[in-house]
Amino acid sequence: MDMKNEITVSKKVSFDAAHYLPGYDGKCANLHGHHWVVELGVKGPVNPETGMVVDFVALKGFLDNIVEEFDHTLLNGRVENPTAENICLYIRDRALDYYSGLGHILRLEGCGLSFIRVWETEDSMAELRS
Repeated sequence: MDMKNEITVSKKVSFDAAHYLPGYDGKCANLHGHHWVVELGVKGPVNPETGMVVDFVALKGFLDNIVEEFDHTLLNGRVENPTAENICLYIRDRALDYYSGLGHILRLEGCGLSFIRVWETEDSMAELRS
């Protein structure tokens, strides 16, 4: 792939959920909630037929599943030790599973994961880059 023609596109969603950090020595050891924001970035070449790297609808489809799973829930039990970092890893694994069988249908040929960002608060974020 010609790197100078590689473009990253992303989609962002949000949800409200609670968590606590077991073994943490501080306030976050107690049950509390956040307005979480998740952004998924996909990189690849622009498809000459569509003019897109990937349709935003394809990104939204996956992220809607994450919102459905996490919104208004307790994240503990869904994600082990649900720090923003571990939520990034969880979402990466779910994205790889979700898109692996749908690549051709969703026109993801030649695309790859660029990043996942998880904001716990408006000024605290973890980012996983590929």
